Amino acid sequence: MKVIVTGATGMVGEGVLLECLENNTVKKVLMINRKPSPVKHPKLIELIVPNFMDLEAFDAQLTGYDACFYCAGISSVGMDEVKYTQITYDTTMSLASKLASLNPNMVFTYVSGSHTDSSEKGRVMWARVKGKTENDLIKLPFKGVYNFRPGFMKPFKGQKNVKTFLKPLIFLFPILLPTKSLTLKQVGQAMINVVEKEYSKNILEIDDIKIAAK
Repeated sequence: MKVIVTGATGMVGEGVLLECLENNTVKKVLMINRKPSPVKHPKLIELIVPNFMDLEAFDAQLTGYDACFYCAGISSVGMDEVKYTQITYDTTMSLASKLASLNPNMVFTYVSGSHTDSSEKGRVMWARVKGKTENDLIKLPFKGVYNFRPGFMKPFKGQKNVKTFLKPLIFLFPILLPTKSLTLKQVGQAMINVVEKEYSKNILEIDDIKIAAK
């Protein structure tokens, strides 16, 4: 399996990347970043893309992949809806549309979040925007699209991109709220498995991710 990973400079993307590098099913990983990453590995290639809205120069590098694990994202705190939509919806759809045109047999997995609003009409801004992103990704001509809605995710041991405020919760949260918790290893395994084995739903909540990871 040859995969593309975005968001590897963030916690979720870094965790999914590490699982891809460890997993023997994955033979090649293209890591798309806006800035260089220190991670090096024999099966890892890095592609620096400063602007996801301008991809015309990258067709050759983006062709020949079986899956994209889209883990890039940003907090909505302090953002208005227009700016958050530009970053969350527009850039995601730009890359996804490009990949669908170049790799029609690709499976695209998108990390949104628990409580994402599929109706696109709720009061919570980020949930509406994520919901629209999920809905429109499903319409693209991929082999398959899976929207992942994880809760708390325990990082891999030694992960670099873990927010300071999360560190005290890493061991506590899974004990107190096990049904709301996952490990990033499970998230990465589930992404790989839905590409290889498919899954019965387009939207994977926490319990679905646990099942798909097995």
